[in-house]
Amino acid sequence: MTRRTRKLIGAFVIVIFVVVYALVAMAMAQARFVQEASGLVQGLIYAGLGLCWIIPIMPLIAWMERPNRDEA
Repeated sequence: MTRRTRKLIGAFVIVIFVVVYALVAMAMAQARFVQEASGLVQGLIYAGLGLCWIIPIMPLIAWMERPNRDEA
């Protein structure tokens, strides 16, 4: 598979993942335990939810950037 094809597939997967992740994160942010938590805890939860999406995407980006077989 060429790098160009991997980037196309990866772009679609990233967009779909981010949309789904955003919906899940919004649902988690509206959970009762978050709403009843102190401001500091809420801030930490929101920061964590805002940053945690990149962890599952990192292997996908590495896969997208792999060189083609003929380039290696």
